[in-house]
Amino acid sequence: IYMQLHYRTMAEYMAEIFPGRVQKIAVNASLGCPNRDGTIGTGGCIYCNNASFNPAYANLSKESITKQLEKGVSFFSKKGTPFGYLPYFQSYSNTYGDSETLIELYEEALSFPNVVGLVIATRPDCLSDSLIEYFAERFGNRTQTKHPYLLVEIGVESTSDTTLRYINRGHTYECAVSAINTLYNIGVSVGAHLILGLPGESRDMMLNHATHISELPISTLKLHQLQIIKNTPLAKMYQDNKDVAHLFTPTEYAELVADFIRLLRKDIALDRFVSETPPGLLLAPSWGIKPQQFSVMVNELL
Repeated sequence: IYMQLHYRTMAEYMAEIFPGRVQKIAVNASLGCPNRDGTIGTGGCIYCNNASFNPAYANLSKESITKQLEKGVSFFSKKGTPFGYLPYFQSYSNTYGDSETLIELYEEALSFPNVVGLVIATRPDCLSDSLIEYFAERFGNRTQTKHPYLLVEIGVESTSDTTLRYINRGHTYECAVSAINTLYNIGVSVGAHLILGLPGESRDMMLNHATHISELPISTLKLHQLQIIKNTPLAKMYQDNKDVAHLFTPTEYAELVADFIRLLRKDIALDRFVSETPPGLLLAPSWGIKPQQFSVMVNELL
């Protein structure tokens, strides 16, 4: 029974691509977001405080990508020397901006010693034709030579347009579907990101996300529980009305994730179940358990 319910891990997925362990190193390219600068909206998504996504060595850094990678390699050196490194463009929307500038940043990262590819996190509405062309020729099915690995992580967050409007996401689910299909069709690996527990979503709605997302050609998936982060519109809403969203207990969330996995397509690699926000930025809920401990809870349920 356990094997029937077992999920594919990110380590298993990466082991099929690389002959040894790879280490992701988050970098902050100081890029913006169209949902903040007025291009499509202001204020951003109601739950978002970008400071909560940055590790210490890349926190709001104005240093070059190379310098951040040097610090990241030093930070992770205690884990031993990996087969290679994957610079992770994580903060804000990492395909947003002038294509020429973006490509220079990507190429700087690719030129760093022992870098074997990139992971780029972004919104589905920030993929220009020129960038898609670059991805196809540098990483995808139009390259003529052995090429670096690329995983583009698309922030889907919810498959419900009602929810996406409520959280001020600024795009529809169909926009995410289109972006994922476009990337897949040029030969680029695609990951998706979902938040479970968004305001107004029932348990059945959240489980429906598993069914819908399984229909898309994604290779990886990140899940995380809704957290109320300080200095966000959602924090203000929560302080005014604690019932604005149901915040899971660890047990409740583990049961939801286990049921979610049972509905998910089995070849999708699960990159994570939970998000860790620095205590100084977290308003609620405070669980006091590590992601590894949470994974054990899910595995026991499965």
